[in-house]
Amino acid sequence: MRGTHEMAAGHAIRVENLRYSYEGGTSVLRDISLDIEQGEFLTLLGPSGSGKTTLLRILAGMQFPQSGQVFFDGRDVTHVQPNERNVGFVFQNYALFPHMNVFDNVAFGLRMRRLARAEVVQRAQEALAMVDLSDLADRRPNELSGGQQQRVSLARAVAIRPDVLLMDEPLGSLDKRLRQRLQEELRALQRAIGITTVYVTHDQDEAFALSHRVAVMNGGVIEQLAAPVDVYRTPASTFVAGFVGDINILGGPEAGQVGIRPEFVSVAKGPRATTGLEGRLESLVFHGRCFRAQVRLPEGALVHADLAPAQVEAFELAEGDDVRVDWPTSEAVALSH
Repeated sequence: MRGTHEMAAGHAIRVENLRYSYEGGTSVLRDISLDIEQGEFLTLLGPSGSGKTTLLRILAGMQFPQSGQVFFDGRDVTHVQPNERNVGFVFQNYALFPHMNVFDNVAFGLRMRRLARAEVVQRAQEALAMVDLSDLADRRPNELSGGQQQRVSLARAVAIRPDVLLMDEPLGSLDKRLRQRLQEELRALQRAIGITTVYVTHDQDEAFALSHRVAVMNGGVIEQLAAPVDVYRTPASTFVAGFVGDINILGGPEAGQVGIRPEFVSVAKGPRATTGLEGRLESLVFHGRCFRAQVRLPEGALVHADLAPAQVEAFELAEGDDVRVDWPTSEAVALSH
């Protein structure tokens, strides 16, 4: 994939106090406010029903909020129709025209803008080159793989040179290996052309791989908005901690809860096991890159640890052993509700 463009400063999108409810009063978005920088890749991450797709559709102009405002580059577009926003939209199901070849699918939006024929051809060819599909321009969608069809959908969206690119779980129907490859290609393309992108997914690995920042949504609110590493290492709430990766949550509401990721937990036995909490090793399961250990503490809590094979061998760990679990104090994160 080719192209060059640096991420520029400034707010490409501003959302202020956005609220949306279904008929009957069910609240979907609750007072959402956020700024998205020019050239940023922002992912809306959350479970089904968290409001992420509704927020994306409001940005696209496919739905209008009951209150609040949406600004593109300082322009109020809250009630502006989709065709007047200059946004590109990539759907999960590709939404390609089956009777058109690849080139005509990519050129469709350009022709709707009544551009000169020479410009339509130039832009469509450029977009196909960006996604490495120039050689397949004459093929029909049913002659392409799922990954190739998704590239056509992406090329069609960027060909119109949108101010904002919106993507609704575009890789959700692909198998794991293809999905990972297209994540790498999509990330490279977005960084190369520098287009402001808002992406919806429920897949945390995908969100982390693609994004400059991640907005974790739950129940119509943004629980945390931060860089992927910060969302993972310092989750802002118990919900974020549990939704994003595996985590041990210890303590109670009265005393306060802390979270520790399994990869930071050590398990030891014998003379060297001098620190940490006592427990019994209930299970030890090999997962390829690590062993997943489950240690039951005396009060009943279960602590998970991801252990390197060398650590398991060094301590000769086995199910049923009396052990101690420990972790660096710096990796224990205080959690709010």
